[in-house]
Amino acid sequence: MNLYPVEAGNFKLDGGAMFGVVPKSLWSRTNPADSNNMIDIAARCLLIENGDRLTLIDTGMGNKQSDKFFGYYYPWGEHNLDDSLKALGFHRDDITDVFMTHLHFDHCGGSVQWNKDRTGYEPAFKNATFWSNERHWQWATQPNRRERASFLKENILPMEESGQLKFVSDPIADFSEKKELDFGIFFADGHTEKQMIPHIQYKDKTIVFMADLLPTAGHLPLPFVMGYDTRPLLTLPEKEKFLKAAADNNYYLFLEHDAHNPIITVKHTEKGVRLNETYTLDEILN
Repeated sequence: MNLYPVEAGNFKLDGGAMFGVVPKSLWSRTNPADSNNMIDIAARCLLIENGDRLTLIDTGMGNKQSDKFFGYYYPWGEHNLDDSLKALGFHRDDITDVFMTHLHFDHCGGSVQWNKDRTGYEPAFKNATFWSNERHWQWATQPNRRERASFLKENILPMEESGQLKFVSDPIADFSEKKELDFGIFFADGHTEKQMIPHIQYKDKTIVFMADLLPTAGHLPLPFVMGYDTRPLLTLPEKEKFLKAAADNNYYLFLEHDAHNPIITVKHTEKGVRLNETYTLDEILN
């Protein structure tokens, strides 16, 4: 098995929205804001090469939305998904599986693109199976008013219409091994219904793709919960349970949205679970 980080593009989000009720005087210590109160955000995906299987976890925002849409998110830097794949020696047509932790636009927008005539949409990975789960799919295709702006039908429905969509088996617990995939999944409901957090076994290490359960290293304190979470009082115990396990078992946490800390480990302290070490993926694989 080989693992590769894939940078799908950086953007900015409002710091207050990213930290909910936590005062700026606290969250800005780890995530400094610009003059518009925006903080740096990454869309760092993960590519898993295992034999003939090439699985991409999440796909970023993509590039099919309007300039007005992207103007809300202040794109910065030169990263994009295609160039990142090319630098690794791959093309999107090589991808056999696209696993979506959840269907918010900044996690799955790159899964769908305009067709050649720009008259409609098509899967951006023509040879891939797209993976979601049935309960989250229903949640995303019949969105509540709070999340309606995050679940964009053009990002979602073409995967089903193409016949390339599959669901992982329904969870009977908050963690389960998935025989159809190359990793286990922790299911979390605080951010959105049945967000899936992959746990990848690489040699003697457990690497966990954190998605929006832990967006940045600055979100480690339990009350530091995003304003985007639909059920923040569920996020608290989910984070607590997971972070205790991460500290006990020395998990390597792959941070999708932290523009400056790609991978971290955590430790128990008197104040709770806190940052231990920061790594790049190359540092933990070698």
